[in-house]
Amino acid sequence: MPDTPRPETTPAAGQDSPRPIPPGLHLIATPIGAARDITLRALDLLAGCDMLVAEDTRSLRHLMELHGLRPGRRPLLAYHDHNGAQMRPRLLAALAEGQRVLYASEAGTPLVADPGYQLVRAAVDAGHAVHAAPGPSAMLAALSVSGLPSDRFCFLGFPPAQAGARRKFLTEAAAIPATLIFYESPKRISRILGDMCDCLGGARPAALCRELTKKHEEVLRMSLSDLAATVADRPMRGEIVLVVGRGETRPPDADTLDQALTAALGEMRLKEAVAHVSETLGLPRRQVYQAALAKEKGR
Repeated sequence: MPDTPRPETTPAAGQDSPRPIPPGLHLIATPIGAARDITLRALDLLAGCDMLVAEDTRSLRHLMELHGLRPGRRPLLAYHDHNGAQMRPRLLAALAEGQRVLYASEAGTPLVADPGYQLVRAAVDAGHAVHAAPGPSAMLAALSVSGLPSDRFCFLGFPPAQAGARRKFLTEAAAIPATLIFYESPKRISRILGDMCDCLGGARPAALCRELTKKHEEVLRMSLSDLAATVADRPMRGEIVLVVGRGETRPPDADTLDQALTAALGEMRLKEAVAHVSETLGLPRRQVYQAALAKEKGR
């Protein structure tokens, strides 16, 4: 008995007919703020896939309703960090039956700071096709508006919550010869900026991108030390992406650092001298502090 033809989506006025949707796992990017940022291809997949899977089913259902779509009798399932191990066998079974399974992040591109990685890994290991429908990404949107070099960049996600692990993470990041991109919570933004000044160097250019594509979008472009001072006493809300420029391609040599410390220590206390030299030379505060201590002991 031949398979029952699966319904395809109706193209929007003036658009070509959408391509038939092949079996496999389909990853769609969802808006990070403005609902109209959804792509036509993502809407085709939302209308035509057999099973809908989302990090947050409420967010996906609301997005579909805004664009005149409904799940109908199709399953709409939650897949997140807490239920991934239990859900993957069911989703893999659907893929094995030749179904078209759609996965959507709560916002942005799947697998970027998102629980979908294990699902994709399992689908690939099982030999199933995985397709991506590109679209919104907070990381790339922030890089685009930051004004910082985009020829080479490194996405580092959310920094560790524990102080020791966070400083180790940032110290390792300091050596990466690329623009650095981080996600951070507004509750922890002052803390991470302070740590970045210490570990990356307060003179590095940076951009704090908040609520991108939303009503209260804001982009602050200045050095890390100026950013830290700007947000120190300011309540912050919304999603934040931090973009940090590269360090000096040729860092100051030991003699330059020694001369700068000699001058600063002659006029300032140790803490003030370290902060001044760190910002002036664009060096991590920890490195300058250690050099200053060694200099003090040698006197």
